[in-house]
Amino acid sequence: MENLDLISILGSTIRLSIPLIFTALAGLFTERAGVFDIGLEGKMLFSAFAAAVAAFMTGSPWLGLLAGITVSVLISLIHGFASITNRGNQIVSGVAINFLASGLTAVLGQAWFSQGGRTPPLAASARFTEIVFPYAAELRDTGFIGRFYANIISGHNILTYLAFLAVPASWWVLYRTRFGLRLRAVGENPGAVDTAGISVTFLRYRATICAGILCGCAGTYLAIAQSAGFVKDMSAGKGYIALAALIFAKWRPVPVMLACLLFGFLDAFANFMQGKSVPGIGEVPVQIFQALPYVLTCVLLAGFIGVARPPKAGGVPYVKER
Repeated sequence: MENLDLISILGSTIRLSIPLIFTALAGLFTERAGVFDIGLEGKMLFSAFAAAVAAFMTGSPWLGLLAGITVSVLISLIHGFASITNRGNQIVSGVAINFLASGLTAVLGQAWFSQGGRTPPLAASARFTEIVFPYAAELRDTGFIGRFYANIISGHNILTYLAFLAVPASWWVLYRTRFGLRLRAVGENPGAVDTAGISVTFLRYRATICAGILCGCAGTYLAIAQSAGFVKDMSAGKGYIALAALIFAKWRPVPVMLACLLFGFLDAFANFMQGKSVPGIGEVPVQIFQALPYVLTCVLLAGFIGVARPPKAGGVPYVKER
């Protein structure tokens, strides 16, 4: 493979991994707190729609980001109300959010803009555009290092860099703060946390708010950074892939990022291999590469790459002892 092809694949890997990183970190916070969140896909879709509409109406990508985060947090609170306050089934609540997002965004898009569920194309000023670092243009054609700097380090929008910053920030919050210690404890033994006089309900709600913020960033990235507007079902299953990455990484922040990059690489490589022939084999169906993330997750769940143990209290509504 030529250096230029490798640089192109690595650049696509980063761009395709960003919504996965944001969304997988969102699931990390909720699941560490004992709340399973199948609704990551729906929250991403809702936030993408809200961000695109707000950016189109105001012409500001920052207001689009604010709208995306706000809507995602509201949907997270609905999920929390159903599964934490009312102790409903967390899986059912998440699936309902996904169905609602898929249908409601398309209906509202058609009602407001009459473009088949889409939002109108956004102007460049209403989107998060590329940030070019110093000397990137001069180094673009000066060998592998120059291309790497110009295309991998430089040339991404601000949400891309925020996604990578969110990884160490999440690690620090979960492992170096009192809030993170309590959050992890409530996912393992909520009864002990309650006995210590700490509100299990309040902790879990704060975890869902953190997840809403991160999903809002993911949806905003899809609509006004990677694309120039909202398209029906544009999340395209990324919420489920993020959950697979979360399981693959065994609920740890840095491995979550690496798993998302792996899945993004497989997606980018699948796109690169479309229409290309492998010597001695011929053209390989692109679906084989697209299926690899799910195959790897199944291998993990089967116990061949260690045992993936979720938080012990995950998915179990907490009932306060009287």
